[in-house]
Amino acid sequence: MNNILVKDIPLLDRPRERLLKYGVINLSNEELLSIVLKNGTKNESVMSLSYNILKSINNITDLKDITINKLTKINGIGEVKAITLLASIELGRRVYQEQNNIKILLNDSKLVFNYLHDELYDKKQEYFIVLYLDNKKYLIEKKILFIGTINYSTVHPREIFKYAYLLSSSSIILVHNHPSGDTLPSKEDISLTKNLIEIGKLNGIPIIDHIIIGNNNYYSFYKNNML
Repeated sequence: MNNILVKDIPLLDRPRERLLKYGVINLSNEELLSIVLKNGTKNESVMSLSYNILKSINNITDLKDITINKLTKINGIGEVKAITLLASIELGRRVYQEQNNIKILLNDSKLVFNYLHDELYDKKQEYFIVLYLDNKKYLIEKKILFIGTINYSTVHPREIFKYAYLLSSSSIILVHNHPSGDTLPSKEDISLTKNLIEIGKLNGIPIIDHIIIGNNNYYSFYKNNML
């Protein structure tokens, strides 16, 4: 990777500015690492340091097991940067662990709306979220699977049901937002939902609702007898 200095990158393309404009979820792993590391060294830009870290591992999840010794062997990563990165990883782990310790009951569309409204409010793109539930309708895991216009070309049933099997999910709730604020389902929403319902029946993992969230309201396929 070329040693590009952050100051040479156009202002709106720099990691911190991109985070402010597009949100943290839309940053690459390299950009997120660059923000954590803050700056580079005399010979390496912060973007280059981030690239070097990612190059040293097989997958981003490998960072959870990385050590100070391994980090400081990477060109440009000293003890201070290694400690900063490890502290960030540990903080994220504790936050995620704490969230997992809280049992979230999602046996009603209003509860789903309350759970996701703040996250989806004022988003400029459609987010397709899948909620995987246990046999008592408690949340096992939430996954954002697709971002962009929701249609057959972007929503792949294999991704949805792959995680259902991995998580031993008993049922699924589909959720997506309409940036326009209008929660009425489109023809594409209805067709997609019908398709996924049938696949869910075949797999023994039912789709129990599909909820469309607007700014301050929602549409439930279940409550409107669309399932």
